Amino acid sequence: MLSIKRIYAPISADDGERIFVDRLWARGISKEKAKLTDWVKTIAPSTEVRQRFGHDPGGFPTFKQAYDTELDENPQTPAFIERIKAGLGRGNVTLVYGAKDEQHNNAVVLLTYLQDHLTK
Repeated sequence: MLSIKRIYAPISADDGERIFVDRLWARGISKEKAKLTDWVKTIAPSTEVRQRFGHDPGGFPTFKQAYDTELDENPQTPAFIERIKAGLGRGNVTLVYGAKDEQHNNAVVLLTYLQDHLTK
């Protein structure tokens, strides 16, 4: 199962591989406490796209479109998709993010993008 989870949420054995998908580190939590499998900064939205969004839920559709375009153009995306496929072959994979808003963030967009591309 592929899922998303805030880095501040309690860690569970059901998380499986925990991959942090933000460009910037989450405040107030140590890397040891986060118990991440990896931190993949290169798959996160660019600083420009992230700052333009500014975590404003009203701007989420525009953010989603811009981030989807970046994912389509990112040379790291195909390898990341393959990595997720391999991880799912071993068990669960959780995309971990730091945003407070659990419905309007990059991990939500990335999860949908991966779900669309994992079947191709």
